[in-house]
Amino acid sequence: MGRVPIKLENVGIAVRDLEATIAFFTDLGLTVLGRDTVSGDWTDTAVGLDGNHAKIAMLQTPDGSGRLELFEYLHPDAIESEPTRPNEIGMHRVAFSVDDLDRALEVAARHGCHPLRGVATYEDVYRLTYVRGPSGILVMLAEELQKG
Repeated sequence: MGRVPIKLENVGIAVRDLEATIAFFTDLGLTVLGRDTVSGDWTDTAVGLDGNHAKIAMLQTPDGSGRLELFEYLHPDAIESEPTRPNEIGMHRVAFSVDDLDRALEVAARHGCHPLRGVATYEDVYRLTYVRGPSGILVMLAEELQKG
C-alpha cells in the first residue's frame, strides 16, 4: 500500500479573543487571508461538536508557506484550561523563524507577551525563545544566526 499524498494546510488554534490574537500575529508579520463565522450541520460533523458555532480567521506567513486558523467559539462555550507547558503531551506550540528576534520580542511585549525564561543560543545556529502568547499559546521565535 503506497503513501497518501499529504500536505500541511494549517495549524488550528482555539483562542479566547480572536481580535487580540489576530493583532498579535499580524504585528509579528502574518497576514489575514480571510474571516468567517461557521455553523451548521457540516461543521458539527467535521468538528464533532453539536451546535458548533465559531468566528474564524485564516492567517498566513509572508512567504506563504505557513498558515494559522484561529477559532473563537461562540457555542459551545470555550473551555478554559491551564496554559500548556512545553513538556505536556499533545499540541503545544507553533514556531516561526524571524529575521530579527529582538524586534519580534519588542512586538510581542507590546501585547503583554514575554519569554518564558529568556533567549537561548543553539550551537551558534539559532537564537530562540518560547513566548506565552494570547490565550496562553506557546509561540517559539527563532532567528537564524548563519544567514546566507
